[in-house]
Amino acid sequence: MGSESMVSVKTKLLVALLVLQLCYAETHIVSRVALNIGLSKVVYPVYRNLIALLFLGPAAYILEKKERPPLTFSLLVQFFLLASLGITANQGFYLLGLYYASPTFASSMKNSVPAITFVMASALRLEKVDISRRYGMARVLGTIASIGGATIIILYKDLLLFYIIIYIPNLEIPWNKT
Repeated sequence: MGSESMVSVKTKLLVALLVLQLCYAETHIVSRVALNIGLSKVVYPVYRNLIALLFLGPAAYILEKKERPPLTFSLLVQFFLLASLGITANQGFYLLGLYYASPTFASSMKNSVPAITFVMASALRLEKVDISRRYGMARVLGTIASIGGATIIILYKDLLLFYIIIYIPNLEIPWNKT
C-alpha cells in the first residue's frame, strides 16, 4: 500500500513538472508573439509584473499573513530594488535576447541556468564536487548533458543554415546574391 501512494506522488510530481515546462514554453511563444506585433521590450516586463502582482499579491498577503515579518519601510525599499533591478532587468534582457533570437534558443538557455550556475559555483569553489560519490558524478553528468543538449538544440538550426549556404550555392536567399 505504501508503494502505491509513492507511485501516485511520483506521478503527480512528473505531471506537475511537465505542466511547468509547457507553461515555460507557452511563455516564450507568447512573449515572442507580443514582440512581433510591436509591443515594447520595456513595457512588456512591466505589464507582466503588474499582472503577477495583481494575481499573486493578495494570495500571498492572505496566506502568509501570520508567518511573514511585518512590512517596514526598509523592507519595502529592498523589495522595490530587487523587483526593479533584479527581476525586471532580467526580464528585459530576456526579451531583448528573444527579439534577436528564437523561442527555442530562449527555452534552452533558461533550462541551462542551473547547469551554468553549478559550473560557476564549482569554479569559484562555492560548491564541492565529489566525483567519487554517486551524487557528485550524477551532478557532473547532468551538467554535461544539460549544456550539451542546449548546445545541440541551438546549433542545429545554425548548422542546417550553414549546410544550405555551402552546399546549395544557387539557392535564392537574400545574403547569397552576388
